[in-house]
Amino acid sequence: KIPSNTTLKTPLVAVFDDLDIEVEEDDELKARGLTGLKNIGNTCYMNAALQALSNCPPLTQFFLDCGGLARTDKKPAICKSYLKLMTELWHKRSVVPTTLFQGIKTVNPTFRGYSQQDAQEFLRCLMDLLHEELKEQVMEVEEDPQTITTEETMEEDKSQSDVDFQSCESCSSSDKAENENGSRTFSEDNNETTMLIQDDENNSEMSKDWQKEKMCNKINKVNSEGELDKDRDSLSEAVDLNNQETVKVQIHSRASDSCHEAFIFLIHNYLLKKHKKYRSVISDIFDGTIISSVQCLTCDRVSVTLETFQDLSLPIPGKEDLAKLHSSSHPTSIVKAGSCGEAYAPQGWIAFFMEYVKRFVVSCVPSWFWGPIVTLQDCLAAFFARDELKGKKYETVFIYVKFCKVQKFPEILCIHLKRFRHELMFSTKISTHVSFPLEGLDLQPFLAKDSPAQIVTYDLLSVICHHGTASSGHYIAYCRNNLNNLWYEFDDQSVTEVSESTVQNAEAYVLFYRKSSEEAQKERRRISNLLNIMEPSLLQFYISRQWLNKFKTFAEPGPISNNDFLCIHGGVPPRKAGYIEDLVLMLPQNIWDNLYSRYGGGPAVNHLYICHTCQIEAEKIEKRRKTELEIFIRLNRAFQEEDSPATFYCISMQWFREWESFVKGKDGDPPGPIDNTKIAVTKCGSVILRQGADSGQISEETWNFLQSIYGGGPEVIFRPPVVHVDPDILQSEEKIEVETRSL
Repeated sequence: KIPSNTTLKTPLVAVFDDLDIEVEEDDELKARGLTGLKNIGNTCYMNAALQALSNCPPLTQFFLDCGGLARTDKKPAICKSYLKLMTELWHKRSVVPTTLFQGIKTVNPTFRGYSQQDAQEFLRCLMDLLHEELKEQVMEVEEDPQTITTEETMEEDKSQSDVDFQSCESCSSSDKAENENGSRTFSEDNNETTMLIQDDENNSEMSKDWQKEKMCNKINKVNSEGELDKDRDSLSEAVDLNNQETVKVQIHSRASDSCHEAFIFLIHNYLLKKHKKYRSVISDIFDGTIISSVQCLTCDRVSVTLETFQDLSLPIPGKEDLAKLHSSSHPTSIVKAGSCGEAYAPQGWIAFFMEYVKRFVVSCVPSWFWGPIVTLQDCLAAFFARDELKGKKYETVFIYVKFCKVQKFPEILCIHLKRFRHELMFSTKISTHVSFPLEGLDLQPFLAKDSPAQIVTYDLLSVICHHGTASSGHYIAYCRNNLNNLWYEFDDQSVTEVSESTVQNAEAYVLFYRKSSEEAQKERRRISNLLNIMEPSLLQFYISRQWLNKFKTFAEPGPISNNDFLCIHGGVPPRKAGYIEDLVLMLPQNIWDNLYSRYGGGPAVNHLYICHTCQIEAEKIEKRRKTELEIFIRLNRAFQEEDSPATFYCISMQWFREWESFVKGKDGDPPGPIDNTKIAVTKCGSVILRQGADSGQISEETWNFLQSIYGGGPEVIFRPPVVHVDPDILQSEEKIEVETRSL
């Protein structure tokens, strides 16, 4: 326990080096970041991915300057291993990434053993783990979620960029969701169509009825307060799809929408308001947003989905696709989805074999021999082009038109080229050379019309390349050193300087682009000059280290945010008081005034103190944890001592694990209401346990105890079958037992 009146340790005063590392001229400093990684058994995929990430300044500088923030109680503490690795990479000649690799293998069995894996899959896994360990809840004022409006017709939304490109492949790879473990995964194209044509077929009537009963009072309250939209002709359905702020909106073009849809709208809006948002340095740097629109040509219904992505998986168009993309004679024609992959369509065995031979030959011959040059802009155009989707329900065929644009560009854009295709009988690799710019990648054509984005130009930071076939090969990385702006080849332990032409001729697999802004560089130089002046001031201001890292590495750092070291009451949370010097720096008044006048945000902080209110709340939470845990242990012990309980109450293990993490102090927030909908099914009007469900068994007393605190449901009761024994048989068995004992 920390007394609320404890004086906090005075944080360090920001100096010149804290705000600008790009003006250092020391030759020894220029050599930093050129450390190789030893191959420890077919780990070239990992080495190339780590070197590419290492040369992303916003991420690396966070770990070098804000290393004290790499704190986690979660195992295997990947963020701590990554911090150690980055420190060594930028100070040593050669590093063996054993600790990080062992941690990755502990979490993901895919990377165990000594077989070669995919570098892009490793990147996803690593960034997911870093996000999960470093994420913090976003502190914001509760307000109504943003409403997205669209017209019933798409005619008014046909900007020039909408119709310049024809369909080549749907933008499915940006779809994000979170699995039960919190790691983010990708969904397929048909998920969008399925969401449109299915009417909650996977939800049982039991689940719907229970949810209605649960939400009844809250909905009545919302309705009475006038928050329900009265215009049923433009009823919109806001659906919370995942933990990355994905919002789905459906616009109904007819006034005959059912009350059930209106009810679902209210439920999802309520859940959206209560949804907790999280952020981390990973999401700050790599998260972007795509706005995807799907229009049903049968009923004119439009679905608009905001999808958070961390990378874009782009198709590589062939000759025919390039002709369609570059054609100007039919700019608005619709091409069927997947036309970019027509070579992979179902076909006969002869064609199947010939196609396999063709692909093998193509992979062995330089790509320039086969046709026109494919550019990265072509791949982007194919990704963002219009698609035609088809769905069927109740013998009715629905045709949809889908297209997407970028609503928010990330600070660093990760682009994955789909070079590998894995099929049932074999795997193939597309070796087509894709030309890409080292500077000035213009993404303006793919920007949504109403996007607030200002910077849409990117410069290349690093590129991961794969040499070989789909079954074997070797990964290397080309990276631009941020200190001397020279390009280097990272081939495991070997690091060699290369020319720009060598990089441009590489067979790119994953590319990392960074927002380009001359204005941001000028602003950093201006603040550095002010720091050199060091005007005397009567007041000192505290500022977040994380935001200062954004200021010196981001093209768009955004408003100043000191909420990472402040609570909602304006003080320092007790749990952060012990390492406050890792969270903040102290600035003179003239520097604060300049930063605040340009970026806004805040709040301004002149005095640090431990929040007394948060201290009391923390003590209450700790007492609650202890009480709940003690009562559960006592009730469960009594349950275990029962010989043959008449009834068992089933509980979702997913919810129980969240509760267990809370009472054991691993998670600071208590779980929500008990949710047994995933383990329950309704048959003949009764709620029973779903076969194979992830559930546990507790006593009636334990269920009543947990339900009285958290609410939720539904009740899933399991009664063991009672075996009726004939009294005559029982008496005969007892007689035989007595006679046996007498003998």
